[in-house]
Amino acid sequence: MIRPKLLAMILALLALAWGLGGWFLPGPLAKDTEFVVKDGESFNAVAEHLQYTGAISSPLTFKLRARLLGGGAPIKAGNFVLPRGASQYTLVDILQGGKVVRRFVTVPEGMPSIMVAERLAAQPLLTGETVTPPEGSILPDTYEVAAGESRQAVVLRMQAAMRRTLQELWAKRSPDTVAKTPEEALVLASIVEKETGKPSERAMVAGLYSNRLRGHMMLQADPTIIYPITKGKPLGRRIRQSEIAAVNGYNTYSMIGLPEGPITNPGRASIEAVLNPAKTDALYMVADGTGGHAFAATLEEHNRNVAKWFAIRRQRGEL
Repeated sequence: MIRPKLLAMILALLALAWGLGGWFLPGPLAKDTEFVVKDGESFNAVAEHLQYTGAISSPLTFKLRARLLGGGAPIKAGNFVLPRGASQYTLVDILQGGKVVRRFVTVPEGMPSIMVAERLAAQPLLTGETVTPPEGSILPDTYEVAAGESRQAVVLRMQAAMRRTLQELWAKRSPDTVAKTPEEALVLASIVEKETGKPSERAMVAGLYSNRLRGHMMLQADPTIIYPITKGKPLGRRIRQSEIAAVNGYNTYSMIGLPEGPITNPGRASIEAVLNPAKTDALYMVADGTGGHAFAATLEEHNRNVAKWFAIRRQRGEL
């Protein structure tokens, strides 16, 4: 007969082997998997979620081992990546250690608000509905987002960044700017943003449109035709004559002055360009075939530049 002390020792060793074996052995997770722990989520709920994800086989045994061997540190909220075959020790170490995967949302310069809302809606880690923010109220930048953060909270952070930036740049504006208010600067910057993708041209384009505004000329900026049609998304076709002639609050081919509001979310550089425009006598511009523009001070010079551009397009088979 096995003595009681010996039996107790055997049972203790078996229990230790069970605990340590299951604690350090590879787990059933078949592939690297994202795992979200919400703020305030209980350990029991996390264990159930781990089983649903396929990281553990039994929430009960996992909880027992974690309490016996996992130490007293709490599970942290966040977005994690659980590696394939992670042991229970690894799982607890990741979740207690707060090895959170950082997540970012990038709003490129010139992204209209309708597409910002779509980008936020496509982020599965964010919560809540997204209402499309007013055009021009978002500062294009890269923003870190947290799992479980509301989409509206992210929008508010983006808008606060735009307000701070606009206030900062307005205070440093040049006397050469044509903008009378920060709001006018934002509207003109949105046109500059859409008219050139070449950073070196921004100040020149801003100077050209500033000259047109001072001379009470139509801005004749193609993106202002497109905005009422698509809310800033690509048109996907050529602009029609009827759209060029359309009268609305944005089309600068049928009105003198600025549109009634921004046509996109301009970046910092475009706002700076409007508030510190290049000193130029240019009034016209046309694509030059290199991704930039040819600028002209007279209509005659502009017409020659247009003829060159059409010749380039014919060579490319675009006409």
